[in-house]
Amino acid sequence: MNFTRWSARLPGTQRRAAARVDRGSVPAARGEYDQRPGRSPDAAGPGDATGVSGAAGTPDLTDAPMLEQFSVRELLGRLPALVALVHGPEHRITYVNDAYAAAFGPRPIGVRAADACPEFTELGLLPLMDQVLRSGKPRTVKSRRVKGGGSYTVTCLPADVPEVQDAVDGPGASEVPGITASGSVPGSGVLVFAADVTDHAEAAERLRASERRHRETAVTLQRSLLPQELEQPDDLRIAADYRPGGTDAAVGGDWYDVITLGAGRTALVIGDVMGRGVRAAAVMGQLRTAVRAYARLDLPPHEVLQLLDGLAAEIDPSQIATCVYAVHDPNEGRLVYASAGHLPILVRDADGTVHRAEEPTGPPLGTGGWIHTSGTIPLQPGSTAVLYTDGLIERRGEDIDEGVAALERALAGATGTPQVVCDRLIRSLGVTAEHDDDVAVLVLQHPTRTGTDAELFHNAALELLGGIEAAPRARAFASGVLASWRFPGELCDLGVLAASELVANSLQHGTPPMRLRLRRTDRRLIIEVTDGDDHLPRRRRAETEDEAGRGISIVATIASSWGSRRTPGGGKAVWCEFALPD
Repeated sequence: MNFTRWSARLPGTQRRAAARVDRGSVPAARGEYDQRPGRSPDAAGPGDATGVSGAAGTPDLTDAPMLEQFSVRELLGRLPALVALVHGPEHRITYVNDAYAAAFGPRPIGVRAADACPEFTELGLLPLMDQVLRSGKPRTVKSRRVKGGGSYTVTCLPADVPEVQDAVDGPGASEVPGITASGSVPGSGVLVFAADVTDHAEAAERLRASERRHRETAVTLQRSLLPQELEQPDDLRIAADYRPGGTDAAVGGDWYDVITLGAGRTALVIGDVMGRGVRAAAVMGQLRTAVRAYARLDLPPHEVLQLLDGLAAEIDPSQIATCVYAVHDPNEGRLVYASAGHLPILVRDADGTVHRAEEPTGPPLGTGGWIHTSGTIPLQPGSTAVLYTDGLIERRGEDIDEGVAALERALAGATGTPQVVCDRLIRSLGVTAEHDDDVAVLVLQHPTRTGTDAELFHNAALELLGGIEAAPRARAFASGVLASWRFPGELCDLGVLAASELVANSLQHGTPPMRLRLRRTDRRLIIEVTDGDDHLPRRRRAETEDEAGRGISIVATIASSWGSRRTPGGGKAVWCEFALPD
């Protein structure tokens, strides 16, 4: 491409060409300029192209007026800025320029500014001028609005009134009220210099309004993507809170979730997208939806994070997120968790001792190239666990470990319901409406049950030993247990049938060790069979002539829900649930 030919069409090239033409006349202009008094044409410097004056097109600068030839009144009068001069402790008016008179009207000389200049009161200048008189230092107020609708930035400077007055009006300043014949003044003066910034202030207000609308949109999106109502499992009590940052902070991508997995198990999630505004909230919504989908697969926590890691990179390679995914199983009394760059889970025992979940912790989601692993932390009856985002503990100028330690101290003394604990932690960590970051907190308790409440929760288990003869033993065991739990006859029959089908399926397709577990809560009956084979069953349609393949279909038909999952160390668990009558 011929760049020389095309460059003439590029923006700014005409200006550069014109500048080159103008520079060609500089030597001649310099020569003309050097003919000022006291310098001969022959005294041209070595860099001068010519010493001859009068070259064509060069200005004659010998007649240019000097600064001393201008009067102060003429200069101040023509300024677009507003200028006023006051003197004395009562701030009596000495002078206002034309721009000031045009903006606020003419002002009588010698009258107190408090009486004749209501705009001084609206702009808050009277106490400011007192400070200038006392300190002798200038003071400025920025973008103050007056009743007429204009906005002004005003600077008040200390001034020697006699000298300024003489410069403005010439001799005769003694005629101004308050100034003596000798030129002395009862106190110093103040020169008020105001710039009209109405357009700038209106543009700034429009920008702030746009930012408010953008923030409100982001907050609305953020809140709509969070759970509108937390699921409450049978064995846990859960509360959560989300606090957006203050008005000067853009909304982030903090989120939390509670997902019931079936068979009494619960998944708990909290995460933080590294970003601000609508984009971060949108990425958060996609990750939260993906977590719920992966949770339905009933995978171990580290496998869920492994899937999320790849998805986060596909959603937006420039966005990364931290996340903790934990699963609570009431039969195990612990949390199994995996962390992707997130802050550690804290657990408070019934005696007030606080434990911090340690490794394993992998890098944030979206970084790739890392194999996540799962860890465990005890969660016994009477314990309280807290999952949170960095906005709760991170402070500028402080190490984040100090924030975690402060949260541990606050949690050690926090008792009560999960919502009470949540509110106390937020208050103890100093989170206010003007906090500079989003905060998400998830509190769960494994309550201790006593008395009649404890009678609603029972467990029973049977090891399935031997071959096919284990099936009648399992039916007899299930019948006896369900009858002892005082279930209605119809529910007992359905429970025995479901247990029989699950055991028969495990005996036929599974491998030892095998176990039948029955569990009741205040809301449901859970039947679960585990074995050593990791092949998960699936529901299929059995043909009329088929002699097998109907067990899972029968269970799915009579139960409220059913499912299966792989167990740690190999093997699987197949379960079903029955809702208890009210």
